[in-house]
Amino acid sequence: MAALSTGVAFVVTGVEAPAHAVLPAAEPAPSARDVQEGKQRVRERAAEVGQAKTQLALANGELEGLAVAAATAVERYNGEMVKLERSRQAYQDARTRVAEAERRMEATRSELATFAADAYAVNTGFNTWSTVVSGQGGPQGFMDRAGMMEVLARRRAGIMQRVEASRNVAAMFRRQAQDALDAQRAATRRASEAKRVAEQAVETQRSAVERIEERKRGFEQSLGRARTQATKLERRRELALERAARREFKGSGRVPTRLLAGAGRGNLVVRAALKWLGTPYSWGGGNASGPSYGIAHGSGIHGFDCSGLALYAWSKVGVRLDHWTGTQWTSGPHVPLNRLRAGDLVFFANNTSDPDTIHHVGIYISKGRMVEAPYTGARVRISSIWRNGLIGATRPAG
Repeated sequence: MAALSTGVAFVVTGVEAPAHAVLPAAEPAPSARDVQEGKQRVRERAAEVGQAKTQLALANGELEGLAVAAATAVERYNGEMVKLERSRQAYQDARTRVAEAERRMEATRSELATFAADAYAVNTGFNTWSTVVSGQGGPQGFMDRAGMMEVLARRRAGIMQRVEASRNVAAMFRRQAQDALDAQRAATRRASEAKRVAEQAVETQRSAVERIEERKRGFEQSLGRARTQATKLERRRELALERAARREFKGSGRVPTRLLAGAGRGNLVVRAALKWLGTPYSWGGGNASGPSYGIAHGSGIHGFDCSGLALYAWSKVGVRLDHWTGTQWTSGPHVPLNRLRAGDLVFFANNTSDPDTIHHVGIYISKGRMVEAPYTGARVRISSIWRNGLIGATRPAG
């Protein structure tokens, strides 16, 4: 019993902690103050996220505003260049008409000189009456010569009238040529001023993009992983829409005759535009052959601006458009927005009641989507037509 007791005592002694050992303390229950502070941190975090969202929306709004201002200036310049080209053509046509009128006037003058020489040679038209009466042939010769004089007088009067008419026509055409030259000079000044304003607007936009994008990155970081994930999902959706659009309008690129009219023609227009998804925006870029180097800030960028993309896509079905939203808007009948079909041009303006403020155009695809060359720093993309400034649509004719 003693041995057993000793053994038991030994075992007990082996597991007991010394009196001076420190046992781990149990985690204390949070106090009401702790809970309150935790809730406050959540509210502060929510406020930070809300503020970041607000700032992000403002940044996006600022970018959109700058893009609209730049697009407006660029399209005004494009319009002035179209007007300048027309003024130049009008001046050249007027000069051609002046040259032709002066040639005709010189010809009638030569005819008059020839007439005078011939009249002198046949001894009629300039002799004295005594010579006429006493000339050869007696009275009959006189009658013959008198008849000849009447014929020659009428002919001379007719030539003189033609000389005067040709002189008047030449003077009129010279005035028209001068007016055309004045118009060309005025158009050149307007185009130069429009280019200066556009360059300034694009430079303002371009310099602001980096600054605003940096701010946006900071705001997006404040929104955390949820926002990052949402951004990724949004981009994945954009790519999916692009793939779907390509599948919807896929084809060889050849233009069957049966599709050169009606809805089939619009499908070909869309297919041509979708071919260039991802192409950089270039101010003044794009022609009937495809993307091109633009002007000013677009001079080093091979791509399209908005009206350049529309011009290119519609050229693939034989329709010639100017490189300007102003005349693209009037290139065909306007289409109600609830009756849009592939290929229709959709336009955006600063004032939706005033077509003169149009600054952007896109090419309608389907289901409220369009393909567009948006603004400097962006690329040809698919986006929704339902945004501020939508003024209407046009279906180009030709």
